[in-house]
Amino acid sequence: MDGRSVLVTGGTRGIGRAIVEACANAGASVGVLARKPDELTETAAAVKALGAPVLTVEGSIGNPEMADAAVTAMMDTFGRCDSVVNNAAINPVFAPLMEADLGAVNKVLDANIAGPLRFTRAAWRAWMQEHGGSVLNVVSVGAFRPGPMIGAYNISKSALTHLTRQLAQELAPAVRVNAIAPGLVKTDMARALWEPNEGAMARAHALGRLGVPDDIAAGALFLLSDASAWMTGEVLVIDGGAGIAAR
Repeated sequence: MDGRSVLVTGGTRGIGRAIVEACANAGASVGVLARKPDELTETAAAVKALGAPVLTVEGSIGNPEMADAAVTAMMDTFGRCDSVVNNAAINPVFAPLMEADLGAVNKVLDANIAGPLRFTRAAWRAWMQEHGGSVLNVVSVGAFRPGPMIGAYNISKSALTHLTRQLAQELAPAVRVNAIAPGLVKTDMARALWEPNEGAMARAHALGRLGVPDDIAAGALFLLSDASAWMTGEVLVIDGGAGIAAR
């Protein structure tokens, strides 16, 4: 990733933070977008300690203006925007769809589907259309099957999976667009799913443990780098073997 610049949304914690550090360790300049200024400050210090250039942008993916603002900052600071990692997502709805507040559902769909499209379009117009690049969308294994209480989130990730393939077709051959689908990873966002009974949840995985953010970051780095130069429109599932574990 030497000489390239990567913009990561939601890059201050969990999977996003691990991807930021993996890209920095691989030689990339990194832009980080997140909502909390204290987390941005801490993340910037950590990336600088790795010896990588970094910029931070405070904002939410739900704000339609943030995509252009973040990509403009990348261009002003690094002169390029080679890759976008659409990692940030929201999940304020924890209820059956028949009971969920429709305003909250619409908020999930806008942030998790239209948000990645806005960031991809901004990078395409500013850099990728002429110079090429790669886009990585972070989806979920929930995109492939229904699950209780998080239907709105899973639907948004299913749509983002199809958006990945659609954009891969539209932006080829200059830009590769792939997705990564994590299984159950020990992050704050997923805490309600794994913390109450981690042992039992781990036994449901063929590899005997839950994922950690670095497990996903390794796959993300592969998809962003030239190691996957002949891949586009693909979804890489990293789930610890949950899909093949004995029931």
